[in-house]
Amino acid sequence: MNGPEIHIRFAPSLGLFVPAPRRTGRTAVTTDGVSTLGHVVESLGVPLTEVGALLADGRAVAPSHVPAHGEEIEVRGVERPQQVPGAPLRFLLDVHLGTLARRLRLLGVDAAYESEDIGDAALATRSAQERRVMLSRDRGLLRRRELWAGAYVYSHRPDDQLRDVLERFAPRLAPWTRCTACNGELTEAHKDEVRHHLEQGTERTYDVFARCTACGRVYWRGAHHSRLDTIVRTALRDFGDGTAA
Repeated sequence: MNGPEIHIRFAPSLGLFVPAPRRTGRTAVTTDGVSTLGHVVESLGVPLTEVGALLADGRAVAPSHVPAHGEEIEVRGVERPQQVPGAPLRFLLDVHLGTLARRLRLLGVDAAYESEDIGDAALATRSAQERRVMLSRDRGLLRRRELWAGAYVYSHRPDDQLRDVLERFAPRLAPWTRCTACNGELTEAHKDEVRHHLEQGTERTYDVFARCTACGRVYWRGAHHSRLDTIVRTALRDFGDGTAA
């Protein structure tokens, strides 16, 4: 770039995305004089999904702002809990976040999931069509203009991923109300209604069942219930006041 020089400072929370020399303090950047501030920020490695307020010489500006020579730019991280206006809070997760998708569903959070790699363009289009927040660790995907909204998932560990999403978006939790397999809603089912789906041991041992209204899968408190209940109890203890629509 050959044009105006600006000085830019990134919030510490954005240090993951920027080269080491730009992680602390104020650094000079030469722009081309026509690119927007949003483009400049993304060219330095930071997806706009992770950016909160943008300040130019102390005043709030939009990503469409074209920085002028000598401007002091401050790039802040998103405020938490993050508000997502204009639609019920729903998520879309890419192929690499299957465990996180199942745990969100366990908590009653609407979490669509692509079990196959359908490509960034298709994911971004679905996010826009269904007005879902795209959750991904793919920075390139989160830079796509088609996205309705998105968020970077900062950890590889499912426990930390779940905490990150719950802390960032504060979704309303309604455990045991969604199918962990397909995201459909669960309804109570009488034992006689689901008997033909059950093994003999299950039929003898359990009396309380639920069935997915979308895919028909049957649920009961089986061998894995204790582990799942721990996830639910921990989430309710730490994030049970979530009230996002």
